[in-house]
Amino acid sequence: MKIQWKFADGTTSEVEVNEEIGNYITASRREESNLARKERYHCYSLDAIDYEGLEYATDTTPETDLIREEDAARINTALDKLSETQKRRLLMLADGLSVNEIARIEDVAPNAAWKSIESAKKKFKKHF
Repeated sequence: MKIQWKFADGTTSEVEVNEEIGNYITASRREESNLARKERYHCYSLDAIDYEGLEYATDTTPETDLIREEDAARINTALDKLSETQKRRLLMLADGLSVNEIARIEDVAPNAAWKSIESAKKKFKKHF
């Protein structure tokens, strides 16, 4: 069986292969062509996450972008109400550091760091 190979520069070449390999290559090309045709005519909806899965959907819409912007503004406003020490310690806690690690970095007693962080949390919740 002869199989034709088309190259990017437009030239073609024929190769002699046995029947089994030729049938496999032909079937593979047919399947690839069918999948490409299906993909060209496939329309993705905003509800694609429900039907096709996460890889076909996006979680960003104008509404979610606006909500993110508003939340970011509220977070920044609440953080501005904290003292620099409280803000720094709360952000370190948010980055995954433990209270003992924060105390060691800040060179304070763990109890003092914990009290500062707890008051920062309360103040943040009040203004958020």
